Amino acid sequence: MAGIVSRNFDAADETRPFEEGKGRLDLLNTDHGPVGRAVFEPGWRWSSHVKPLAGTESCMAAHVGYLASGRMKIVMDDGESAEVGPGDFISIAPGHDAWTLGDEACVVLDWAGFGDYAKR
Repeated sequence: MAGIVSRNFDAADETRPFEEGKGRLDLLNTDHGPVGRAVFEPGWRWSSHVKPLAGTESCMAAHVGYLASGRMKIVMDDGESAEVGPGDFISIAPGHDAWTLGDEACVVLDWAGFGDYAKR
C-alpha cells in the first residue's frame, strides 16, 4: 500500500447516472473501500430518480458523509426528518427518502453507503 494516495473524482473508477439526468454518482474504489461523490441536481428525489435503479421502497443504504454544497431534506421511513446543508456531517440509517432543496445542486461525499448505490 502506498504511503500517499491522491485520486480525483473527475477520473472516477465508475460513474452511475441517476434517472432523468438528475445527477450522478462518481465512485472511487480504494484499499479502504468505495468512496463516492454524488451530485444531486435541483429537482432530484431518491424515490423518483434512484428507486427505479435500486428496486426497493426506500433507500436501504447507510450513509456516512459530508455535504460540500447545496441543501437536502431527508425523511426516514418512521417520519423522522432533517434538513442538511453545506459543511454538515451526516450519518443516515437505511430506510429513508431524500430530495434536494432549492435551485443549487447538492454535492455529497460518502464513505459508507455508495458502493452499491444507484446500481441496477
